[in-house]
Amino acid sequence: MKKLTFILALAATSAVALAGGPKKPQSEAFKVDGKASTFKWHAKKVTGEHFGTMNIAGGTVDVEKGLVVGGTVEVDMTSINVTDLQGEYKGKLEGHLKSEDFFAVANHNKASLTIKRVEAIKGSKTAENFTVVADLTIKGITKEVRFPAIIVVKGNTLTANADFMINRTLWDIRYGSKSFIEGIGDKAIDDEFNVKVRIVAAR
Repeated sequence: MKKLTFILALAATSAVALAGGPKKPQSEAFKVDGKASTFKWHAKKVTGEHFGTMNIAGGTVDVEKGLVVGGTVEVDMTSINVTDLQGEYKGKLEGHLKSEDFFAVANHNKASLTIKRVEAIKGSKTAENFTVVADLTIKGITKEVRFPAIIVVKGNTLTANADFMINRTLWDIRYGSKSFIEGIGDKAIDDEFNVKVRIVAAR
């Protein structure tokens, strides 16, 4: 009897091993709603500042057991919009930002953020506060970034809000940077600019 029990147990163990063990839960892809999502930017220089927006082109966010585990969000760089100017000056600045001096939109019409992992912020008072670790690609250059975000997954909908700084020189955008141009004086543009992003996605 003991021998039979041993044989049955061995057979069961072998069957599990051959089947690859317990199946891991699969993530679900939430599709990004570009129209409901927003991207706002704010850049400063010695003599002033500018505000604007860009469009979220689309993407997906991977969710497993209510938590974000990956995904990619794309930004339409051709949609660069300056909101603090009007008329001729607005058009000139938008054109300059799209040029080779800045984002080289003709050759790089999209930027992308690929999520590598999302970590809960220890000691946070709410369960929705996370640190996002991702690869940000601008002008074909990819750099890792880390930033805080409030992420809520409720039913079939995901919303994520983030407010953080980007150092443009890491993506070879050096125009007007005092870090690379000596004696630029009051024509200097800050290396870092702020972005406020809201992502809405649904499965």
